Amino acid sequence: MSRLSFIPFCIEHYAEHISMPGNKVYELFKREGLVDFLREDYGDLHGMGKEYLMQLIDNYLGDAVNDSLSRNNT
Repeated sequence: MSRLSFIPFCIEHYAEHISMPGNKVYELFKREGLVDFLREDYGDLHGMGKEYLMQLIDNYLGDAVNDSLSRNNT
């Protein structure tokens, strides 16, 4: 996978993973510094499986995901 397509791949699959629109996931990733993390660690992460990446992102974001999901449901 190319560096250019890696971040959109993560955003779209994570959006599906948590049932949130992709644009909201992108905002969450930007706000929490995850876009920079994924860009900087591309070399280590791009060969990982989708399930591993989803778990990594869940762990990285922690409570930020729950907060965003709560805001979307109100």
